[in-house]
Order: sequence, then C-alpha cells, then structure tokens
Amino acid sequence: MRDQLANALKDALKAKDTIRLSTVRLIQAAIKDRDIAHRTAGKDAVSDDEIMQILAKMIKQREESAKIYDENARAELAAQERAEIEVIKAFMPTQLSDDEVRQACSQAIADTGAQGLRDMGKTISALKERYAGQMDFGKASGIVKDLLK
Repeated sequence: MRDQLANALKDALKAKDTIRLSTVRLIQAAIKDRDIAHRTAGKDAVSDDEIMQILAKMIKQREESAKIYDENARAELAAQERAEIEVIKAFMPTQLSDDEVRQACSQAIADTGAQGLRDMGKTISALKERYAGQMDFGKASGIVKDLLK
C-alpha cells in the first residue's frame, strides 16, 4: 500500500495534478502520524488494514465537510472536498453494494452464532476482519442491529 501511494505521488508530480498531489500527501501524513503514535506505544508500523481504516476515516471527514460547505453556499470548497474523496477512493478496494452488505451481515451473524443484540460487537468485529475498507461499518451496524432484533 505504501509503495502504491509513493508511486501515485510520483505520477501526480510528473502530471502536475495539484489536487491528486496534495491529497496523496495528506494521506501519507496521516499514515506517518499513526506510525509515530504506534512507535511511541511500542507497536510495529501501520498495517495495510489500518491504512484502509485511515482512508475510510478521511473519506468520511471530507463528506461531512462537503455537506457543511454546501449548507453554507460554498460550492467551490465542497467541490474540492469531493475531488479529494475521489482521489482517496482510488486507493480503496471496491465498496460492497447494499445487498452485498446485508448478505455479509447475515453471513457474519450465522458464522459467529449471534443470538441477540448483546452479540452485536462480536458480529461487527468479524465483519471488520473480513471486509476492512469495503463497507461503511456505520450502515453495517444498523443492518446487524435490525437482523438481531
């Protein structure tokens, strides 16, 4: 994943693509911050799964910012946030559709033997292991909650 980001940075520099360049630099800075936090805690460097979590968080932050910009009539800033989202999504695996998320949730419930809402955490953990970066776990938790009722 780190090599992919380094190559994307080089390509953006060569192409003089300022949005892609700045976004890749932001991604690398976020990863470096997490690496530093891990080092101070005595852990290894950030894994690819954790990088996917960082990217998902960055997308969510930009979606929230774009929404706020739209509400305050700042269309140019909202467009910039959405452009950054597209760059970040290029590094993520393809997202599962709503039907696929529902099916994955049902399968995780069956695999973990979840019986009720008290088993929700166990089910979400299983989903995070299998589908890191491929689904919105906020939506998935809502689906799991509905299925476990």
